Order: sequence, then structure tokens, then C-alpha cells
Amino acid sequence: MRHTPVVRFAEATKRFGDLTALDRLDLEVDEGQIVGLLGPNGAGKTTALRTLLGLMRPTSGRAEIMGLDAWAEPVAAHRHLAYIPGDVAVWPELSGGQILDLLGATSGGYDEAYRDELVERFAFDPRKRGRSYSKGNRQKVAIIAALMTRAPLLVMDEPTSGLDPLMEATFQDCLREAKARGQTILLSSHILSEVEAVCDRVAVLRSGVLVEHGTLAELRHLHATTVEATFTGSPPALDAVPGVEDVQLGDGTLRLQVAGSTDPLLKALAAAEVHTLQMREPSLEELFHAYYDESTDLTVAGRA
Repeated sequence: MRHTPVVRFAEATKRFGDLTALDRLDLEVDEGQIVGLLGPNGAGKTTALRTLLGLMRPTSGRAEIMGLDAWAEPVAAHRHLAYIPGDVAVWPELSGGQILDLLGATSGGYDEAYRDELVERFAFDPRKRGRSYSKGNRQKVAIIAALMTRAPLLVMDEPTSGLDPLMEATFQDCLREAKARGQTILLSSHILSEVEAVCDRVAVLRSGVLVEHGTLAELRHLHATTVEATFTGSPPALDAVPGVEDVQLGDGTLRLQVAGSTDPLLKALAAAEVHTLQMREPSLEELFHAYYDESTDLTVAGRA
């Protein structure tokens, strides 16, 4: 029996004249996964999501939700999802509660008890009118409206824009709970700490091209581990150790990078009088910067 992923991009390409915004994207997201779609502005993240939402017709290829063509069958596809945009507009004269009721009704129903719980957890006042809400509170409207539907698929484009750190932590808790219920989440973000905290897999886009896709452990394996050691006596001989590079020696200290397995390095260090040893895998930020130079508008704890 053929496996049907919750989300599937199959050679999805989108061109605007001479500009290729999305270039033959192949990506699958299975049930119960949280996948982070990473890339700075212009990488193709939003184009990919708009294609998946049926808002944009791919030049070639397909975007599917539960096996349904997102462009050809948008109504059927949308029954399976809820969407959180990064820039939310609300009805100015309606109260927050009325807006949530309206969005819940148009989605085909929602869990009222869970909505009330989310309102409390996000410290959201549903009595105020939409025109009085700050950007952060407008964002809370979209987050609560999407989560309360318990949709099988949650699609998110910079969902925590405007939230303070406490609310970001609450949001991350809600995502973990959604995953535990079997919901699937596609999260587009350039906030690396957010992605690293909740995602099972990461897909990195660069100029519309998928340059990496895998678990954080798999991506870290592709890049060098930082090793720092202090030693007494003669420095260890590392010239013949496979994977070792960028060796820096000085005053009884050793700093280097090692690609691949660290076993040969550890054996070489065991022959020296090593006093302390620290090994650190690359963070998601470091992995990301392997594909983007310092001129990108990437932020880790805040926004560009």
C-alpha cells in the first residue's frame, strides 16, 4: 500500500518571469512530525507555503495535503488544516471572542473548552475590540483560532512574530502537545531557537532550493565538531588523524575541528597527557550559517 504523507511537495517549482522563487522542491512531512522550514527572506519559504495553501499555482510540479492537490482541490485540502500567518489582520469592530467564534465556525467547528484554556494560557482578553489589539494580541488571535480546531495539519509562517518570550514558551508547549496528539506541523521560521526547541526535522532553503533536509542529529553529523583540550607535556601528534582540521595550539591548549567520527581523535588524545577535554556539536545557528553568509537578516533570539 502506497504511503501518503500529510504534506508532499513533488518537484514543486514557481517562477515569476525570470525569477525562480521555488526550484523543484521535493519534501515530505509525515503524520505527527514537526518540520521546520528555514531560510532568510527571499529563500522561498513563503512561496512554498502559499503553494501548499493553494493560494499560488506552481509553475510545475505539485503540492499536496493528505494526497490532495492543493491547487486543484483546495476546498477538500483545507478541511485538513489550520493556518497561522506572520502578519494578522482582524475585524476592527468585533471583539476578540467574536472573532474566535467566527473563525471557529468557518473552520467547521472547534473545541470550546480548549479555546477557553488557550485564552487563559496566552493571557488573551477576548472582550476587547479588534481595533485595540497590539500586533502580539492579533497574533494570539490567529494562534488560538488555529490550535482550537485541533486540525490534523498546522501550517505556520513566522507564527510568533510580536509575541514576548513568555508567550513564545507557551506557544512551544502547545506545539509539543499538538504533536503528542498526532497532529502534524509545518513551521516556517528564521528564529533558530524556536525551530531547535520543537522541530523533529529541518529543511533549509536557499534561493528556492532545498539544500539540506534531516533531523538535527543528521545535519550535525555533516559538519565539524569543536574540540577543546588542555594538556601537559608535549602536544599530541594529530597530522595523521582523519577528519581533524583547523588545529590551534598554544600554551598547553588545543582547539580543533573534527568532521565525522571522533573515535580516531580520542585515541590520539589518549596517548597524550590530556587534563581537560570538551567536545561541542554545532548548534542549529552554526549549521545554518554553513549555507548563508554573515549578511543575512537572520536572528536567533529576536527578529530582523
